[in-house]
Amino acid sequence: MDPHLLRTYVTVTRLASFSAAARELGYTQSAVSQHIAALEQDLGTPLLTRRPVAPTRAGERLLEHAAPLLLRLDAARAEVAAVAGAADGRLVLAAAPTALTPRTLGALPPSGVTLRVLPRADVPEAVATGAARLGLVDGLAAPSDPLRLTGAAPLRTRGAGEEPVHVLLPAGHPLAGRPGLRLDDLADARWLDAPGAGLPLEQLRAVHGTGAFRPSLRYEGTDVRTLTALAGAGHGLALLPASAARAPGTVAVPLTAPRVVHRTELLHTAALSGPAAAFVARLDVTRS
Repeated sequence: MDPHLLRTYVTVTRLASFSAAARELGYTQSAVSQHIAALEQDLGTPLLTRRPVAPTRAGERLLEHAAPLLLRLDAARAEVAAVAGAADGRLVLAAAPTALTPRTLGALPPSGVTLRVLPRADVPEAVATGAARLGLVDGLAAPSDPLRLTGAAPLRTRGAGEEPVHVLLPAGHPLAGRPGLRLDDLADARWLDAPGAGLPLEQLRAVHGTGAFRPSLRYEGTDVRTLTALAGAGHGLALLPASAARAPGTVAVPLTAPRVVHRTELLHTAALSGPAAAFVARLDVTRS
């Protein structure tokens, strides 16, 4: 199966348009049609309906395999490029905003670093495609348990630190004076939905096992300071690692039940060398 044809197919299905896919990929619309026809001939079955453009049942099954296959190919290309360019002395690090804890920031070298702050879901792809040499992702987990990451199958992971989880409330909130909070206390509260800047509400729901935690406002940026300012202004609660849960007009209260931590993990493709290996060595020293 030709990966170029497969990439064209994934793009057409994502955009639901042959012409839009042609613009994104830099092909003519005729070339895109030829790619899809060649792939359908190779597999011996129609993969797309044309009006509207949508995957057939066989096409849906192909999509289930296509994303991890293409990501694995990208990871292989990135790994070869990383080995070839390991001596260039630069480190490109992609990180979710709340993965930039004092520990991970303290391990950065004093120079030669490009830091790319991305939405959490985009970090594995940045590493797999070679846009970044290393990645930092984070989330809720039981103490010492690894994160359950999606889209990171071709990548290698290692723990990069854990810290307590705090609920950030406005200073005048009725629960602000408590020494600790349980998720059961907060299921009906008004929450900030900020998947790019804080710990996503879907993770809270997974931990709690319910569909609670209704958002009152959605913030689609990656600036943690904006998120904490929204919490201080009374627009909703936010769940953050202890090191990030601070802002004027707010109170940070530890989450005591269930027993979960904010866990950060490092993503990479190949055996580490050069500035990437030096970063990991410093990170390991701070963990000991």
